[in-house]
Amino acid sequence: MDNLKAEALDTSLLKEVFIHNLNRIYFGKRYLDNNLAHLIKQASFTALQQAIQEFWDDVKKQITRMDEIYKLIDETPSDKNCNPIKSIVRDEFCLDEKHAMSMLGDMDLIMYLQLLEHINITSCRMLIMVAKLLKYDGAQQLLTECFDESIDNDQLFMLISKEYLTEN
Repeated sequence: MDNLKAEALDTSLLKEVFIHNLNRIYFGKRYLDNNLAHLIKQASFTALQQAIQEFWDDVKKQITRMDEIYKLIDETPSDKNCNPIKSIVRDEFCLDEKHAMSMLGDMDLIMYLQLLEHINITSCRMLIMVAKLLKYDGAQQLLTECFDESIDNDQLFMLISKEYLTEN
């Protein structure tokens, strides 16, 4: 089996990769923004409700940053081919199912939101690399801010899950 090396992408293809992946995250965040109130209502633990609200506030900031990125690169968001991220967001791990113990529902919420943050962390990491190659310095900085918030939110949800799982 031959080891093939990936060919370097030219600037126009790199820009296409950048926009394609930015669109996926952007429209996933927009969908989340329209649906997080429902998740807050499902949480039974006050700290989890507050964490989801903080997450939602960050989602709004990230959407604003991405709007700025589109302006910086003179592009318009397009939700063409954004189904994978929206599908994950829409699926919600069947979070509408009622559990006999509220802890099960809360843990499902935590895992779901962490999954979404991990997608965002991975996507931002890749977009930051591409922005650097394209010399999109402003976009790189805005994506770094989104990345940092996602790391912080992931850690917040880990701390809350530890509250559920510690021995009394």
